[in-house]
Amino acid sequence: MIEPRNLAVFLARAIRRAGFVAVAALAFSGTGCGNPSGQGTAYVPYSVASPASLGARKTEDSPIEDNVSYWEGDSVSGPPRIVIDVSDQRAYFYKGSQLVGVSKVSSGRDGFDTPQGDFKIIQKNKDHRSNLYGNYLWPNGEIAKKDIDITKDKKPPGARFEGSSMPYFMRFAGGVGMHGGYLPGFAASHGCVRMPTHMASTFFRNVEPGTPVTVRP
Repeated sequence: MIEPRNLAVFLARAIRRAGFVAVAALAFSGTGCGNPSGQGTAYVPYSVASPASLGARKTEDSPIEDNVSYWEGDSVSGPPRIVIDVSDQRAYFYKGSQLVGVSKVSSGRDGFDTPQGDFKIIQKNKDHRSNLYGNYLWPNGEIAKKDIDITKDKKPPGARFEGSSMPYFMRFAGGVGMHGGYLPGFAASHGCVRMPTHMASTFFRNVEPGTPVTVRP
């Protein structure tokens, strides 16, 4: 049986595969979800505009085919907001009440849980690098030690630290943000919310400081 939150994507794919041009507008009630923006209006999990970009996509960000992520928001107006669902490992992008994009994510693993609650984008940095995790490099650029934590791994004499690349970084809680990164198919990060880089770029382009972000279980 298909869960309600996955039904819209399933129907959109089925319509697309059948070759029809359609607009899917689905609203599910009785889910018990409140409005993440906190404004008292009903929270509609799905209101989808003909997702033409749905389809399997395999990238260097993930060894697993991505048949979930899509974007249909360029011609849609309305205030942006993002809902990150940890159990689904999905990020949902809304403009007003309309869902215009979905991205697969990899959130924080056990012990590095992504904080839950209501937040706002507080910083954007296209070329952000971690100041905690990365590699130690020799002066010639070769890796001296990879995948290190500077709070635990001692730097070899003469080496330097280079933080892991976190492109299209959108900070929303302390040191935690959304960014392009590797998605193994499960929660695996140190707390941030990784996305396929092409989706992080799209989300980055469509948010500004102050954009609401809700992280739910």
